[in-house]
Amino acid sequence: MFAQSVLAESNSLYVGDMIFYLVSLVILMLLVKKFAWGPITKMMQDRADKIANDIDSAESSRNEASKLAEQRESELQNSRSEAATIVANAKQSGESQRTQIITSAQIEAQALKENAQQDAEQAREDALKSAKDDVANLSIEIASKIIHKELSAGDQKALIDSYIEGLGKE
Repeated sequence: MFAQSVLAESNSLYVGDMIFYLVSLVILMLLVKKFAWGPITKMMQDRADKIANDIDSAESSRNEASKLAEQRESELQNSRSEAATIVANAKQSGESQRTQIITSAQIEAQALKENAQQDAEQAREDALKSAKDDVANLSIEIASKIIHKELSAGDQKALIDSYIEGLGKE
């Protein structure tokens, strides 16, 4: 009997303790839900949102970086073509200046050659004129000595003209 009464008492205690534990567990669950579960789920949701935003931000940054890379490549290509155009223009300008300088030098050389020819022709004509004058003076002196008389200006002119005509024929 003692064993039955202890067993009966222990069963009632066990059920009573069980109810106490169950009520305590329910109260604890309500308290955890109210004070811990809400903030933990909010924190987890905030973290999930932050991760999603970071992924979206990384994706947009990657897209933007890709666009910038394409833009840089395009600008680099434009710069290369512009540089090629500048080099071509510089070559063309240099060639044009070279041609212009050569043409100018040839024109100057031709002008110098013509001037030299004119100077030579003028010197030749001056030398011939001087020689004619010298020959005329010598002829007059020789004629004066031969004729022993002084010639008049008209006679001198006629004598010079006839002598010059004779020189032109020779």
